[in-house]
Amino acid sequence: MPFFDNESYMSRLRKKVGNDLILSPSVAAVIHNEEGELLLQEKSSGEAWSLPAGGIELGESPQEAIIREVMEETGYAVRIHAILGVFGGQAFRYTYPSGDHVEYVVTLFQCKIFGGSGVPIDSETKSIRYFKRNKMPELALPYPKDDLFRIF
Repeated sequence: MPFFDNESYMSRLRKKVGNDLILSPSVAAVIHNEEGELLLQEKSSGEAWSLPAGGIELGESPQEAIIREVMEETGYAVRIHAILGVFGGQAFRYTYPSGDHVEYVVTLFQCKIFGGSGVPIDSETKSIRYFKRNKMPELALPYPKDDLFRIF
């Protein structure tokens, strides 16, 4: 059972370390439509486009985290189909507009939509949209396109 309260683990951690670099276990979803296009999220903050993704909360499994994050950021209910890879290291460092530095270790899940509204339920998402491989915007993190467009 995940540990939830009014303040996230990351918020509590940031109070202790400030903007310093932290390692963050995270998850991201690869979701395709029937045409093979990739679902991306445009962040409300004006940051680059990204996969539906987020941090794993204390007590939460990676599988629980990706299901929660996709629902929050896209409004879709998903089932996990496969793990496409685990990514991290210096290439997965990111600096937020707030100045917070993070290095992600991301489990990349291929997911299939089985329900939901397609209307994001959090304020992090400005819009969601499907993209063809050759028309997608640059992402905040350098996921290999071959992994993003691998379809089983």
